[in-house]
Amino acid sequence: MGRSRYKFHENYHPYFLTNSIVGGLPVFMNPNITKIVLDALCYLQNENGVKLYGYVIMPNHMHLIAEDESLSEKLRAFKSFTGRSIIDYLLEKKSKVLLKELKSKKLRNHRDSEHQVWQEGLHPKQIFTSKMMRQKMEYIHFNPVKAGFVKNPVHWRLSSAINYEGGDGLIPVILFSG
Repeated sequence: MGRSRYKFHENYHPYFLTNSIVGGLPVFMNPNITKIVLDALCYLQNENGVKLYGYVIMPNHMHLIAEDESLSEKLRAFKSFTGRSIIDYLLEKKSKVLLKELKSKKLRNHRDSEHQVWQEGLHPKQIFTSKMMRQKMEYIHFNPVKAGFVKNPVHWRLSSAINYEGGDGLIPVILFSG
């Protein structure tokens, strides 16, 4: 399987991004693993200057709306760091079944590790207008509703929906008000 055909074109617009776990494995059902990802998103914002407008973490994938001049490189590093951290956590906890699955789903061209957590690519979609931003934000926040996990987006704690309702989410985001 080759590299993603999705590309970052312009660095001065936000992007809607999808990051999926290999094989659709529900690794984010484990709160310790979601904490790794949330902490890494905070690091992206605080240490790397990435603007995070919205997010949702589902059992086997996540969506982000983010912006940065070097977003592609920073998200590549994010996926590398979180993937390694998730594997280290699973090894520490001796999670043999999940480790076996992450090993069996690994692409052959990933020779530098025994396991693979993230599917290749980020599937970036550039956001050009306020209308498109609202549409993508609504898509993100209603993802858990559509999946049948909650009836109201603010009830899904692994999302920025609560931030947009004036509450304190698990991590901060830049509120889009366009």
